[in-house]
Amino acid sequence: MRAAALVMGLYLALRLLWFANSLVFVVFLGVLFGLAVGAAVDRLERFRVRRGIGAALVVFGTIGALVGVGAFVAPTLGEQIRVLRGQLPAAADRLEEWIGKHRTGLVGLIVNNAIGDSASAPGAARPTTQPGAAPNAPPNAAPNAAPNAQAGASLGAPSATASLRARLGEQLSGATKFLFPFLSSAAAVLGGLLLIVFLAIYIGAEPQLYHDGLMHLFPHRARPRAGEVLTEIATVLRKWLVTQLLAMFAIGLVTTVAMFALGVKAAFALGVIAGLLEFIPTVGPVLSAIPAIAMGLVDSPEKALSVLLAYWGIQFIENHLLIPFLMRGGMDLPPALTLVAQALMTLVFGFLGLMVAVPLTAAALVPIKMLYVQDVVGDPIGVEVDDD
Repeated sequence: MRAAALVMGLYLALRLLWFANSLVFVVFLGVLFGLAVGAAVDRLERFRVRRGIGAALVVFGTIGALVGVGAFVAPTLGEQIRVLRGQLPAAADRLEEWIGKHRTGLVGLIVNNAIGDSASAPGAARPTTQPGAAPNAPPNAAPNAAPNAQAGASLGAPSATASLRARLGEQLSGATKFLFPFLSSAAAVLGGLLLIVFLAIYIGAEPQLYHDGLMHLFPHRARPRAGEVLTEIATVLRKWLVTQLLAMFAIGLVTTVAMFALGVKAAFALGVIAGLLEFIPTVGPVLSAIPAIAMGLVDSPEKALSVLLAYWGIQFIENHLLIPFLMRGGMDLPPALTLVAQALMTLVFGFLGLMVAVPLTAAALVPIKMLYVQDVVGDPIGVEVDDD
């Protein structure tokens, strides 16, 4: 009976977690930010600031600073975002013009197939017969057949550019509905943000309270090792978050300067996009490069290539200099494991799964290394993180 009750309870818990996965990920983000707030509160406590007041000061002070910076840059950012939205159709035209010059190549074959699928889809416009033309007339029956056919094609058949735009619009719309289903409700988004804010305050104010509560779930003989594992998980997550925030600021600044140097329009907006998407490792930099390359394509394919090389150079410097410097003494996740975790979490849970994939993987590796590799297998693998 005990075994049956344990299995049934575990099954119901897993079903509940699956049903409320969005809430679980939001809570995880709240804990993640709460650990960083706790580190800042520890420093304020040296100046005899009470932890509850210090946590509120850190959280609301950060929010106020972000709002102030946003209000300062909002006019410039809004204008450049309008420029970005207005220039993207022109970029699609330039892309279509470039593809038209390479119709015989591999790129042309791929795009022609895509356009063909779009044109043959149900509801797609087709050429119609002009009034007065015989539907079964032979090719040489009427001398005006060719002009009429051309007129009918121009009126009924979609142009290549329109087909390309429609195809890209369908793909983007489908990706948006898959990745951001939670954005359909403004109340859900606001509620999630408020939950993250207050969780960060509560955890940052009294981290020891929740640590001790978790300790009660373990037998007395296992509590010392469990405490070491939980402390290590908290340190890894705090280190990862601080590294990501510094990398976001650095990448946004460098990208803005690089786009200004290349003469790309809406350089500031592109830098902000690059900085924000830097929070999503591996996938975020790729997504941030797409609008920048499109803006470069408005001027010329050569400028688009220069933008692509600039983004590649920025990511090369980040991966080989910036991140190793920020994560010195920290936990280095294998790139293949990071990519697989992101792909799996995105397919199963969408955008929220993508956001938490890397820190969740980093947190899961700690007990695997400490409890299995070290304690069971006996290999001397290290997971120590220098928490400055």
